[in-house]
Amino acid sequence: MKIVTMGEIMLRLSTPGHTRFIQSNNFDVVYGGGEANVAVSLANYNHDAYFVTKLPNHEIGESAVNALRNYGVHTDYIARGGERVGIYFLETGASMRPSKVIYDRTHSSIADAEEKDFDFDEIMKGASWFHWSGITPAISDKTATLLEQACIAAKKHGVTISVDLNFRKKLWTKEKAQTIMIPLMKYVDVCIGNEEDAELCLGFKPEANVEKGETDAEGYFKIFKEMKDTFGFKIISSTLRESSSATSNGWKALIYNGDSFYISKHYEINPIIDRVGGGDSFSGGLIHGLLTMKTQEEALEFAVAASALKHTIPGDFNLVTIDEVQTLVGGDGSGRVQR
Repeated sequence: MKIVTMGEIMLRLSTPGHTRFIQSNNFDVVYGGGEANVAVSLANYNHDAYFVTKLPNHEIGESAVNALRNYGVHTDYIARGGERVGIYFLETGASMRPSKVIYDRTHSSIADAEEKDFDFDEIMKGASWFHWSGITPAISDKTATLLEQACIAAKKHGVTISVDLNFRKKLWTKEKAQTIMIPLMKYVDVCIGNEEDAELCLGFKPEANVEKGETDAEGYFKIFKEMKDTFGFKIISSTLRESSSATSNGWKALIYNGDSFYISKHYEINPIIDRVGGGDSFSGGLIHGLLTMKTQEEALEFAVAASALKHTIPGDFNLVTIDEVQTLVGGDGSGRVQR
């Protein structure tokens, strides 16, 4: 099954262990980024996952391409050229000290990409699904324009479109986000996000305090219904992260299809090894579930379990198999050695 994602893959430079930026003399190097992470998850679930971006035509750009190829992602639609690969620096927090991210992505190749770099009609031909996130139109006005062109081509070919709202305050303001994101919602079939994303990107705020674990399902049901009525989404899903500390979180999710509203089982994730990419792993799991499973409830449970497992894996990518996810869905979270 052909699935297309579009965004920016970045060079991630992480401080080793839980060291701080000011005390680190070296960095751990991996690649990652919202939609690239989703593509890797879907490739691991045996889909034909294609990632669309632009990378410079030099060794660092090639290294990013190879990182995707290594996990089975198709790179046929990656344009080459431009100035640089975007970078983000990560300091991993612990206990009451939060993780920190510093971006160095201005004038990256995808930020300056142009219409001539992509044949979206060809890219969307034969695809079943197209996924993007709110990070992509936040990168630059050019990427916002390209993203809309991709959505138009996807609709022309009857492709299901999903969005992970993914608000990033270091990339744009909520006013700019709503100016760009709200008009794009007319193309979207499946909307994914959390309570902060829904408020900052679309102006919908549930009655909940997730940090304190006060997640009133009725409050979410109300805004899900309002979002469906406003934008015509077929499915709306939200993750709920209860953050006790940087290394201990509660994790569950909700889904609504206009007829039924469902709450997943709850996971306590402690200790968290790496939470970056947790939301992307949820999106990848949900797309897989919606494409291959009979009910939205099954799809949601797969997505929540997949993303819970991602928190145990260093790096951006969720490197788990369908069988491993299904084992956790079935209730085996013992972590016993498998021999």
